[in-house]
Amino acid sequence: MKSGEVTAYLSLIFILLVSFVGAILESASVQNAKNYRRADMNRGMECIFAEYQKELQEKYEIFALDGSYETGSYDESKLFDRLAYYGADDIKQEIIRIQFLTDNDCKAFYEQVTACMEHKYGLDRVKEYIGKADIWRQQEEGIKDFGRLETEKQKELSSLLEQHNAELPKENNPIAHIDILKGTPLLTLVMPKDMQLSEKRISLSDMVSHRKLNRGYGDFSDIQEEPKVTSLLFFGEYVMEHFSTVQNKEKTGAVDYEVEYILEGKESDKENLEAVVKKLLMLRFVPNYAFLQTDSAKKAEAEALAAALCTLFAVPEIIEAAAQMILLAWAYGEAIVDIRSLLKGNKVPLLKSKESWQLQLSSLLTLGTEEDKDDGMDTEGGLLYKEYLRMLLFLKEQEQIGARTLDVIEQNLRMQYGQKFFHADQCISKLELLSKCSLRRGVSYRFSTYFAYH
Repeated sequence: MKSGEVTAYLSLIFILLVSFVGAILESASVQNAKNYRRADMNRGMECIFAEYQKELQEKYEIFALDGSYETGSYDESKLFDRLAYYGADDIKQEIIRIQFLTDNDCKAFYEQVTACMEHKYGLDRVKEYIGKADIWRQQEEGIKDFGRLETEKQKELSSLLEQHNAELPKENNPIAHIDILKGTPLLTLVMPKDMQLSEKRISLSDMVSHRKLNRGYGDFSDIQEEPKVTSLLFFGEYVMEHFSTVQNKEKTGAVDYEVEYILEGKESDKENLEAVVKKLLMLRFVPNYAFLQTDSAKKAEAEALAAALCTLFAVPEIIEAAAQMILLAWAYGEAIVDIRSLLKGNKVPLLKSKESWQLQLSSLLTLGTEEDKDDGMDTEGGLLYKEYLRMLLFLKEQEQIGARTLDVIEQNLRMQYGQKFFHADQCISKLELLSKCSLRRGVSYRFSTYFAYH
């Protein structure tokens, strides 16, 4: 008799080996089927996102997929139909998370803008402004403090005059004259004579910043970054590059003063310009008054005029208080001339010097009258109107300027390209899908696919 142990052992090993090879082949086959399904979905996602809104990209350098497919009515089924058209027809999809340009205070739009500008120009474009950012913020805070100081000075003079039963004369009184000017429409004081005001108006109720928006869902915080100083500066650069101001000659959009609208968000060009000019007036008023406090010659002029106004009641406290109010009036008058100069296309320095000061105290009383001929001067090393607008954009809250910028984009695409269907809150920026499919012999597969414009 011969033993069969080796033969039986080899038979068992052979069975195990065949089973192992079969399992490997089956696993590879299943994995290959999974890869095909993933490839189908990736191809489908890339294809539908390649159907981005062309005019939005060409004019404003923003990528977004119009979820309404030029119907003006958003429906998720349109996305699934397009995926099926591109080869993902045997896969069931479910949207896990989706983000539109307007979601989370227009964060997706803001991210694209800053990424686009940084890629286009690099940090060199905003490097010179990074160091100025803190100065701009300090000036904004200074305006609030200065408002309280001006009120205190006015109350102080009024109280002293009341105590002594006195009243300043109306004639040759710059304080009274500036009070009259403050009640005059500001644009009539600062607009260059050869510049016509736009009469365009829009309806705010239809704007992104005012209407009820279509909203996405799902959390994208894992791939979003908080805005930095450079992001704020890059967004300002984008606005200044793509939108018109009061100084632009070519105006074909829904509003003519687009940057002014983005800053203020009012219905008419006139209202937006007036609101911007008021802010610029305060930005100039504060440093002008600060300079006067350091110029002994101009302080002496103000004190002499105050003494002349108070000759009937020579009370030192009243003279001193009146001198400070004259300095405030003088700084306000200089600010008016500064704005005229800016709108005319001249440069005005952030901080004044003896050389860059424009308004004489004797000319303060004729400001805003027919005798007023002072249009300001161009100061080398100063800032242009658009550079002051850049400062205001930096100081504005991200949420407000993001939504208002989309207001202008949306209205311009409708007006200039005839795209009445276009809605910024139907433009998809990020999308993640959960896909479910059957492979074979009851094997099912679930996987997610993500795509975003960056």
